[in-house]
Amino acid sequence: MDQRIGSAAAAWAGAASAIAGAGAGELAALLVAPQSSPVAAIGAALIDLAPAWAKDLVISLFGTADKLALLVLIGVALIALGAGAGLLQRARPPWGAALAGLLGAIGILAAATRENPDPLAAVPSLLGGAVGAACVFGFVRLRTREQPRALSRRGFLIVSVSAAALGAAAAVASTVGRAADRSFQAIRQGLRLPAARAAAEVPEGAELGIAGLDPVITPNRDFYRIDTALIVPQVDPAEWELRIHGLVEQEVTLTWEELLALPLEESVTTLACVSNTVGGELVGTAVWLGYPIRHLLARAGVRPGADMVLSRSRGGFTAGTPLEALTDERNAILAVGMNGEPLPPEHGFPVRMVVPGLYGYVSATKWVISLEVTRFDRATAYWTDRGWSARGPIKLQSRIDVPRQPRIRSGTTVVAGVAWQPNVGVESVEVRVDGGPWQQAELASAISDDTWVQWTLPVELPPGDHELSCRARSASGELQTGDTAPPAPDGATGWHTIRVTAA
Repeated sequence: MDQRIGSAAAAWAGAASAIAGAGAGELAALLVAPQSSPVAAIGAALIDLAPAWAKDLVISLFGTADKLALLVLIGVALIALGAGAGLLQRARPPWGAALAGLLGAIGILAAATRENPDPLAAVPSLLGGAVGAACVFGFVRLRTREQPRALSRRGFLIVSVSAAALGAAAAVASTVGRAADRSFQAIRQGLRLPAARAAAEVPEGAELGIAGLDPVITPNRDFYRIDTALIVPQVDPAEWELRIHGLVEQEVTLTWEELLALPLEESVTTLACVSNTVGGELVGTAVWLGYPIRHLLARAGVRPGADMVLSRSRGGFTAGTPLEALTDERNAILAVGMNGEPLPPEHGFPVRMVVPGLYGYVSATKWVISLEVTRFDRATAYWTDRGWSARGPIKLQSRIDVPRQPRIRSGTTVVAGVAWQPNVGVESVEVRVDGGPWQQAELASAISDDTWVQWTLPVELPPGDHELSCRARSASGELQTGDTAPPAPDGATGWHTIRVTAA
């Protein structure tokens, strides 16, 4: 009689072991190395290694839920590998346990090679791998019938399910614990931002008040988030500092207290992600509080020949910003506030960059800790290393927000949306119905050339199917192109078009 554990039981033993090991590693990360979660470390490594087309595909499929999708995928893969380890342990012991330990080693390598790793970065993955390997070895051995103390099927299920349940509970608890870190939240909530020179007031006619139309100022909770951080860095302002170096006459180091002591200014700026598709929602506008970067660069003294500033985040992300975008008269700032409160953690607390007119991948570095003045022919950044263009000016875009439902009543229908090209401004918007002539829309009052603007136009739609398109003209006279292009490598183009049925 075959004395080995059955295949189904071996696969379950391995899966349960993987869950138990992951839970142990995540709990250890919460206690000793918050930025070195095994799952997040492996996920961050996968993000770094993935080709640009894969990242673009994930963002197009999942939008701002891209990180959740990746974590779910990693979890599924981990359980599948665990099941494989169980089967391997059944067939060729101790290689199944060795495979489980190898997963821990991969986590150690991923965590240790991250930018600014925790001092105990290896501990969570080391513990997770050890627990996983021990469970694979122990569960398969306990259920092997040739062993004198082999567990019954019921006993085996109780032990393995309990281990998996404890592992899952530990993983959930550590995730919730990091998100609800009271000490970090207390630091942020206890901050009082200094008074600042007020931003340009939002004109009375800037908000059209049409149901379904995105507001002019995007609430923090609704502002899009696209970045490479699976775990939001928790940076204590008291320990934050910014280093300005490279092609400068003198290095400048700025602390949090020094930054807050400077004459901060409010400005209203629209930010857009280069991954935004035509008509997409990876764009938003906020009131930012910060200090002009051009003044800090002037203090450092930029040397002749420099044409780029390489910014670096606490998590290791880099962005290459054209020097002129940080030294001209636009409101390129080190931001500490967003819509009247300290930056939310996921939007870069305590300090981030906000640069009007450039896609975020070349300018909007969150958790920023370094500005290196350099040249485009000497340095590259995170996304340019992955095939995206180097300079990234935001392209002229317009979007239809209303009507939002595909079925509407026939007759007069209000069509409304937003248009933007920060640092240039929008002069007009036109709407076309069923391929007919372009009709001029009514434009709301713009806050400034750095922000999007709402627009609206009533149109007559008889019963039947209809196609609505929009296009904008910039303040410089550029007409939005109808040529369609994907987001890569420098931003999507085309006219946003929706289809509705009037009844």
